[in-house]
Amino acid sequence: MSGSIFSIGLSGLNAARLALSTTSHNIANAATPGYSRQEIVQSEAMPQSSGAGFIGSGVEVDTVKRLYNQFLETQRLNAQTQQSYLDAYHTQAAQIDNMLADPTSGLSPSLQSFFSGLADVSSNPASVPSRQSLLSGAEAMDSRFAALQTRFEDLRSGVASQIGSTVDHINTLAQAIADVSGQMVAVASSDEKPANDLFDQRGQLVSELNKLVRVTTVTQADGTFNVFVGSGQSLVVGRNVMTLSASPSADDPSSTSVNLQVGAISVPMPPEVFQGGELGGLLAFRDGMLNDAQNAFGRVALALAMTFNDQHRLGQDLQGSLGGDFFVEPAPVIHSRTTNTGDGVLSATISDVTAVTASDYRLTYSGGNYTITRLSDDQRGTYATLPQTVDGIDIDIASGTILDGDGYLIQPTRYAARDIAVAIKDTNLVAAAAPVRTGAATTNTGNGKITAGVVSDVTAMPLPGTVTLTYAQATNEFSVTGSASSPGPFAYTSGASIAFDGMSFAISGTPADGDTFTITNNTAGVADNRNALLLGRLQTTNIINGGSANYQAAFSQVVSNVGNATREIQVQLEAQDTLTRQTVEAEQSFSGVNLDEEAAQLIRNQQAYQASAKVLQIASSLFQSVLELG
Repeated sequence: MSGSIFSIGLSGLNAARLALSTTSHNIANAATPGYSRQEIVQSEAMPQSSGAGFIGSGVEVDTVKRLYNQFLETQRLNAQTQQSYLDAYHTQAAQIDNMLADPTSGLSPSLQSFFSGLADVSSNPASVPSRQSLLSGAEAMDSRFAALQTRFEDLRSGVASQIGSTVDHINTLAQAIADVSGQMVAVASSDEKPANDLFDQRGQLVSELNKLVRVTTVTQADGTFNVFVGSGQSLVVGRNVMTLSASPSADDPSSTSVNLQVGAISVPMPPEVFQGGELGGLLAFRDGMLNDAQNAFGRVALALAMTFNDQHRLGQDLQGSLGGDFFVEPAPVIHSRTTNTGDGVLSATISDVTAVTASDYRLTYSGGNYTITRLSDDQRGTYATLPQTVDGIDIDIASGTILDGDGYLIQPTRYAARDIAVAIKDTNLVAAAAPVRTGAATTNTGNGKITAGVVSDVTAMPLPGTVTLTYAQATNEFSVTGSASSPGPFAYTSGASIAFDGMSFAISGTPADGDTFTITNNTAGVADNRNALLLGRLQTTNIINGGSANYQAAFSQVVSNVGNATREIQVQLEAQDTLTRQTVEAEQSFSGVNLDEEAAQLIRNQQAYQASAKVLQIASSLFQSVLELG
């Protein structure tokens, strides 16, 4: 009898001791990240048969159970990886938003100041101080373009650095997961009981990895653990770890490529493979908002330089010479893929700046055809030969031979804000005047009037001499003499435009037979402001994006797009924060440690231990009484 009571009391004592140890373990790890609450699982011991029936023989502790819910964990992981993605994206986007929207350091003030200086030249075309003010405003605007471009490049460099450090962190966590998984397999082979703390360690490592890049996990029948990142790329397979690396892209050295290391070979992985998490957010920001904003900003600089130069070359400076380039025009930047086997050199020039988009382009050669892809929308065109013109860009082979598989990245606007510069330093070279002037002969007897000439092409300039238009009433036509191209005669309609030799003008009124009108070179036209006025009109002329926006509107659109996108990401992030907090709380309510509950459980286990000890004490007393009877 006493032996039975002894064994029952002892089993209760051991169960209470294990419960006390488990509860103490919970309390000690209440603040440990990733820890799941544990509890013992106990059952009745096998009863003993007797003449009075089956008599209980105490309690057995079957195992220590880890309170874990895979569904709740999956919800939390999904919420956390999306939160990390949005947080990384928003942190970078806010920097662009603050940079472009700043009313003092943005482009708008310097752009307005430049055209204000041009207005002063229009009012005082012979004034050297006005001309100097214009050049100073142009230099200030160029400095603002350069400063903002530098800020873009700093952001790009910072993102590249973060991508590299994130990849290193991913490799460290992947190796740690593989090590813990190896320990778990070893423990499982020697003991059928689950290694709860190792499960928690591995789960916490997966959670940290999931914040860097979205992960999915699969546990095999033998206990090995596989981890896949993004859209399904293997990272950990059992104890084997696939190492990632970060290096300059083969297509664009300014862009960081994430590679999979296969032996000594680095295989570039498409950015879309790495979904979710901090890495996904950085890649999405770089390939989305950063590229779009920098390209669109550069397009403003490109359009300003080219259209201003086009008009400036149609004017005449203080020295009586035709205008030259006011700005250094940025040229498209072309990157040859580092794996190209041919020696072909690609060229790209802008032929129509109004058609230029804010996209980069990729040219590849395969199977005897050239494929040009607009990367912003993946629109492709396939051509048998070059040159080809795409979105206002003339693309051709400058030299060498392009071989099968070769590729090139064309960036028409990415570095335009860096490369624009003021080309003239001498105030005398500002072409404020028009190179020709018109006039009516004082001997004319009719009331015909001729407008000031507008020049659209200076190929025929300067004129070889005086060009005379003579009206013949019998034929109602103007004949032209003195022009090298021998144009005309032109039928007369009052107010209708007459154009030849790159000039256009209109005659109105009622000219008399024999009346003449002249076009001459604009000698000593220092007070002429006609070209300055045309230059000033460029400020409000829709030139960019297919003729839908002027310089200021195009820049404002960049600011607006960045601001709207940043705000949208911020709203999503705030909502995701709430969702993540809810999923964490739901999981913690099931798996987390509640110190109040554990304190109550500790007292309960203590009482159970004391009661079992009392059973042993009574059993010992009864056994002593039996001995004394003998």
